[in-house]
Amino acid sequence: MSLATTQVATRGAVAVRSVDKSYGNQQVLHEVDLDVAEGEVLVIIGPSGSGKSTLLRTINHLDKVDRGTISLDGELIGYKVRNGKLHERRESEILAQRTEVGMVFQNFNLFGHLTALQNIIEAPIYARKIPKAKALARAKELLARVGLADKAGAYPRQLSGGQQQRVAIARALALDPKVVLFDEPTSALDPELVTEVLEVIKDLAKSGTTLIIVTHEIGFARDVADRIIFMDSGRVVEQGTPNELMTNPQHERTKSFLSKVIEPAFNI
Repeated sequence: MSLATTQVATRGAVAVRSVDKSYGNQQVLHEVDLDVAEGEVLVIIGPSGSGKSTLLRTINHLDKVDRGTISLDGELIGYKVRNGKLHERRESEILAQRTEVGMVFQNFNLFGHLTALQNIIEAPIYARKIPKAKALARAKELLARVGLADKAGAYPRQLSGGQQQRVAIARALALDPKVVLFDEPTSALDPELVTEVLEVIKDLAKSGTTLIIVTHEIGFARDVADRIIFMDSGRVVEQGTPNELMTNPQHERTKSFLSKVIEPAFNI
């Protein structure tokens, strides 16, 4: 069954407006403006420390912005306007909003004391109040979809890194989010396990779900993205289709970065 079984096509538009974010004296996001269309697959690339992961974390309000706004389908994330000013939402409201934004982290973040199946049903039951029988049926469907139907009763310690990340993807989808964020989903994996995770994400990308993916896998970015943005020093430097950005980058910083990550030359 398709991952998009309950996905509505016209949902998941993200708007980032003039976002700044600092940690102490270090500003990590500078005046970031970004629109992600409903159903678009946006891939973010750039050097380490360029603000890619921080941008993802602000989209679901894991990190609060210092300035600017982020909205999902026209609704401000983490804030609401009262008397012409922004006020942070109550924690219960923020948690409810996060159920609309699935996130897959670098290091899986599975609950070690729960089985794969239990990890997936936890949020639907307690955050969405979905009946347990319905949550279990959906979880089994998702495990089958990511190729792990036979691992429902396995604990994270009994799974490979690639299998754990596939469970994490199924968990993110269990709430039927409007958008799914992937924060370097293969960076913690051994090289031979990367492909199995990327194949699951590629399949999801065909389903009409809005995806925002931070990755260092440039070949994967070229294959899966509708649009790629290049970030450096907390700024969106350049963006375009995979063909435009990979074959004809316009900014010198983009050219320099891509020259080091696309078929680098080795002196032997």
